[in-house]
Amino acid sequence: MVSGIHGSVRDLFEFTDADKALSRIRDIYETGGTAVREAFTRFGNGHQTSPVRAYYPYLGIEVPPEKLHVESTLSYGAPRDPGVYGTTLTRPDLFEQYYREQIELLLKNHDVPVVVGVSDRPIPVPFLVETATDAIGPTDIRQLQMTFDMPDLARTDDDIANGVHVRNGDVPKPLSLFSGERVDYSLARLRHYTATAPEHFQKFVLFTNYQRYVDEFIEYAKAQLEDPKSPYVAFVEPGPAIHVRKDAPKKWQAGGDAVKQLPQMPSYHLIREDGLGVTLVNIGVGPSNAKTATDHIAVLRPHCWLMLGHCAGLRRSQLLGDYVLAHGYVRDDHVLDSDLPLWVPVAPIAEVQVALANAVAGVTGLTGKEMKARMRTGTVATTDNRNWELRYSELFVRLNQARAIAVDMESATIAANGFRFRVPYGTLLCVSDKPVHGELKLPGMANNFYRQRIGQHLEIGLQTIDTLRADVNQLHSRKLRSLDEPAFR
Repeated sequence: MVSGIHGSVRDLFEFTDADKALSRIRDIYETGGTAVREAFTRFGNGHQTSPVRAYYPYLGIEVPPEKLHVESTLSYGAPRDPGVYGTTLTRPDLFEQYYREQIELLLKNHDVPVVVGVSDRPIPVPFLVETATDAIGPTDIRQLQMTFDMPDLARTDDDIANGVHVRNGDVPKPLSLFSGERVDYSLARLRHYTATAPEHFQKFVLFTNYQRYVDEFIEYAKAQLEDPKSPYVAFVEPGPAIHVRKDAPKKWQAGGDAVKQLPQMPSYHLIREDGLGVTLVNIGVGPSNAKTATDHIAVLRPHCWLMLGHCAGLRRSQLLGDYVLAHGYVRDDHVLDSDLPLWVPVAPIAEVQVALANAVAGVTGLTGKEMKARMRTGTVATTDNRNWELRYSELFVRLNQARAIAVDMESATIAANGFRFRVPYGTLLCVSDKPVHGELKLPGMANNFYRQRIGQHLEIGLQTIDTLRADVNQLHSRKLRSLDEPAFR
């Protein structure tokens, strides 16, 4: 047992084997969680119970100066400075593979043991018992708070991810972007906003702002489950309603009912056994939903997220149905101004850009000048004003100076939050109207446009993911890492 340098953490033990460290993490989490759940059952049955508390598992490492021989090409997996590092962890059942990878990298890159113990941060009861507050009345809530721990927003923030974290005293430096409580907060929100479980989310995420992409994705997903050669084993719709391939592993069972009313951001999951499938989220129109979705999906540490949606083309040479590959963004959405200052550049991720461009060429069959004519690469301006056209004379100078080629309401938000949370990102939009040139999105023109382009656009996104999946490690660019970056991806 070790002690001292990791603050108030209790029962610390050293490990040089990732699986054994994980076993200890599971034991701490499950032992505490079981005690709280049993006490909550007694509480719900009207039995008085003394306060019961579970604590998040803690993972830490001490890296001395002589153990900093780390490859300069690494983007994650190793602290850059000597010192003591630590983080709280949660849901080892959900994050087992992710935690194993991070621990193995720490052990490999520094050749020193990691430590696992019991942190001083309690696990709030709503994060252990999903229905904890469902039937609690105003008079019962006080008794609940006296018996169990509730979420503490004063200790749940994004300071580490935002690069503004300040250490207090001799506490360890951050080992992860997110504490256990911050992760649990987002997992609960995901259930609420998407009507699916965090377990169903895949490592590649597509965002869209139109229902017709969802319809096309559902059709594609169900066709995949009919194909015995498909790598996908299940498809999950909001509810959750689960569809499985006929020869899927036994752990996947069809069942559940689709929701009668769709949630705010319905999500659909085409699942692979390795988790490298595709999740499609319909965020609707606007940057607020785009921020909300990415704020919470980020804790699942996806390998990449892409925006596939519609935009207004700004150049006369553009035609309806042309593609726009964003390589820069004008952030006029405002929802992230306090988290990521406007002066921070949101750089394109080269591997994503190349994969998207190659997918456009592969799916459309366009080459050379024809390809260049039908797909513009440039700056996308994201606004929070759906009727921005009515202020066009005011915006013209800004759009002109930015060399913008398209306007939408979500892309810069998704890209900026990808940059902020170190999730590789990309945007491929389709021109659905050209209001500046009098081509408004009218019903007949829209229907014709949709019929022609939705399926092709989605196919391009899926082919891009196929390319990126082949080598996920190349995605995690060093340009997303800060000067004092936590070691966890």
